Amino acid sequence: MKNYQFFQVTMTGDYILAVASIMIAQLRNDNVTLTLSQVNLGAFQVVTDLVQGEFMQLGSKETENERFAHYLTKTYRKTASLVANSLKAVTMLADADEQLAELAFQYGRNIGLAFQLVDDLLDFVSTLSTMGKPTAADLKLGLATAPVLFACERYPELNAMIMRRFQEPGDVEKAFDLVHKSQGLDQTKFLARKHCIEAMKLAQSLAESPYQKGLQVVCDLVLNRMK
Repeated sequence: MKNYQFFQVTMTGDYILAVASIMIAQLRNDNVTLTLSQVNLGAFQVVTDLVQGEFMQLGSKETENERFAHYLTKTYRKTASLVANSLKAVTMLADADEQLAELAFQYGRNIGLAFQLVDDLLDFVSTLSTMGKPTAADLKLGLATAPVLFACERYPELNAMIMRRFQEPGDVEKAFDLVHKSQGLDQTKFLARKHCIEAMKLAQSLAESPYQKGLQVVCDLVLNRMK
C-alpha cells in the first residue's frame, strides 16, 4: 500500500511539473523561462534546487556548525528557491527593472526560509487534525530540523541521536521531549521572525499600494500560521 501511495505521489509530482513546464513555455518570455528553467551545470535550476534539497535532507553532518549550515542550505533549496525565483519571474513578466527583480527574489527567499522554519516548528507543537500529518513526523523520518539543532546547544546527547537518525528505540520520544525542554522552539521562531522582518523591510521599500500592503500581510501570515 505504501509503495502504491509513493507511486501516486511521484506521478502527481511529474504531472504538475509537466503542466508547469508547458505553461512557462506558453508565456513566450525568454527572461522568465531562463529564470525558472535556468541552466546551472546543465540542470533545471529550480527543480535541481528542490531535488538537491530533498537529498540533502537525507544527509547528516558531524559537527554542529556544519550541520546547521547544511540545514539552511537544504531549506533554501527545498523551499525558498521556488518562492524566490517565482516572484522574480513575476516581476519580469511586468517588465520591471533588475533592481525590482532582485528585491522580489530576496523577499521570496526570506519568506520561503521563514515558511520552512515555521513548518519545522509546527512539527513539534501542532496536532494531526491541524497539520494533516502526525506530530514529530520529521523525527520519525530521521530528520534533524532547526528545533532539534538548536536544542543540541543545551542537550549535547541529541548529537548521537542525529547521527543515527533517531533509529534506536525511544530516540524519537526522547528527542521530542528534549526539544520542548530546551529553547529550540523559541530560537526557531526567532530565526523565522528575523527572515520575516527582512522580508517586511523589502516590502516597505516599495511604493504604497494595496499590493505592497499584501506583501506585508504575507509576512504576518507566514510567521503566525498554525498549519
